[in-house]
Amino acid sequence: MHREVLSVILGGGRGTRLYPLTMLRSKPAVPIGGKYRLIDIPISNCINSDFNRIYVLTQFLSVSLHRHISNTYKFDPFSKGFVEILAAQQTNDRSDWYQGTADAVRQNIRYVHEDPCRDVLILSGDQLYRMDYQQLLQTHRETNADVTIAAMPVRQEQTSQLGLLAADESGRVTGFVEKPQTPVEREPMRMNEEWMKKRGVSAGGRPYLANMGIYLFQRDTLFQVLNEPPLATDFGKEIFPRSVSHRRVFTHLFDGYWEDVGTVKSYHEANLALTGDEPPFVFHAPEGVIFTRMRYLPASRITQATLDHALISDGCVIGAGTKITHSVIGVRTHIGRNALVKNCVVIGADGYESAHERSENQRRGLPNIGIGDNAVIENAILDKDARVGAGVRLCNVEKLKNGEGPNFVIRDGVIVIPRSAVVLDGTVI
Repeated sequence: MHREVLSVILGGGRGTRLYPLTMLRSKPAVPIGGKYRLIDIPISNCINSDFNRIYVLTQFLSVSLHRHISNTYKFDPFSKGFVEILAAQQTNDRSDWYQGTADAVRQNIRYVHEDPCRDVLILSGDQLYRMDYQQLLQTHRETNADVTIAAMPVRQEQTSQLGLLAADESGRVTGFVEKPQTPVEREPMRMNEEWMKKRGVSAGGRPYLANMGIYLFQRDTLFQVLNEPPLATDFGKEIFPRSVSHRRVFTHLFDGYWEDVGTVKSYHEANLALTGDEPPFVFHAPEGVIFTRMRYLPASRITQATLDHALISDGCVIGAGTKITHSVIGVRTHIGRNALVKNCVVIGADGYESAHERSENQRRGLPNIGIGDNAVIENAILDKDARVGAGVRLCNVEKLKNGEGPNFVIRDGVIVIPRSAVVLDGTVI
């Protein structure tokens, strides 16, 4: 069965809503949960579903993503599995960037032609969820669908940022609208709660079905929809609205945890949710673990610190008197004495500084990588290798919703310290 499905993961666009986390990396390469990257989610879901032939389509700032994938996903040569990067490239036929999700697949369609697959699974690379794609495949086969769209029930206030679909009693999609902004666009998509209940879902004030960006195409159908004039650039905006009337488009209902972490606010909230007593998502679940790069780091060393609802990753050093509350601490993070870290995501560091490097930092008046003594950090994201000095206060003292300075960015009230940025001793932001 695993040879019959080819998986294609879309690397996304410029990721401007996640800036500055995407200043030097693509969206799928953004770290999450302390030691993972977003790309690990769809790849792990594929592997756990026994779909181990995977292409990842990228075009923006993809070096760190390439490095992570090549260091992480290595298959037994006898399994015929692979995770392979397909970077945007100039060819004799095309010399422009991907114009949308459908255009990205079209520009790489020769790899599907060369594959013996029966169906093609198309996924997004910047979502947090766990799904058994075998169940999606079962729905696809039982309905003899040309294309199956995974959908989940959502509330009305969520609809303006999502694609909505409507379906009949058999589950066949009868309507599709991308990000409706008015009741006139939205109301034809309202579903009957009885329809949900028959499928084991309690709508509970969630009468709309949202497109999750997870599609399973019959191979020949994919070729047809990508080549139909006028050539479409996007699946949600163009291909699905014009396909529902004459193709067998069905929906697969999903009612688990799913979060699109495409903005700084949603990224911050999704990470902090992982620290709860009963987190909505766990990376090591019986139904399938989330894989990532093996780093061979030592256990974290914590000295007389207070931890409350915190995730502490491998290789960290946390000083005496420090208090960490409702925060995610990434690999190799060094936090000094008597610091306060609250409601924060600290992504960590790429390596450790030597004693010589630390003395050189001191001579030059630079803080070491990590968080210095007596710092107070609240409601913030510290990107990799950030240097936050002693006595620094990152608290958004002016209560800005959005703002920007030489070494910080504020988005939706969350302070973000970019990668390798320096915040000198005693700075207040």
